[in-house]
Amino acid sequence: MSTLRALVIDDSNVMRNMVMNALRKARLAQFEFVEAVDGADALTKFSPAAIDICFVDWNMPNMTGVEFIRKARARGDAFHVPMVMVTSEQTVTKIEEALAQAGADAYICKPFTHDDMRMKLERVINKVLSAKAATPTKEGFFSRLFG
Repeated sequence: MSTLRALVIDDSNVMRNMVMNALRKARLAQFEFVEAVDGADALTKFSPAAIDICFVDWNMPNMTGVEFIRKARARGDAFHVPMVMVTSEQTVTKIEEALAQAGADAYICKPFTHDDMRMKLERVINKVLSAKAATPTKEGFFSRLFG
């Protein structure tokens, strides 16, 4: 199973751990996690070349999740990185703002279970895994030959 680098952005340490545990239990992929405490912190840790998927809370100090997604998308090189809102915001207006206006790829409402994660993310994760599998590695001939 391929490993995905996931940026988990939430101002609550408990909620970051809940997201990471639910993703592990969903068994959609192996994950390596990078954590950020708000959108501003996340921008310093986000690199489209190094991060495969982001899980973003909406309400955070310094920079909201929607602001983070807008800024990440505005870079121009991050459209291939799925942005998943994981939030307690459940109104249709908020969901539309995140998906249609900011550019989020999926929306998961708190509270959630690992089954919710699996159901909502299976298509998104499979797309990321397929893209990774199709991307040639940067290893040279000798490193592949001799490991």
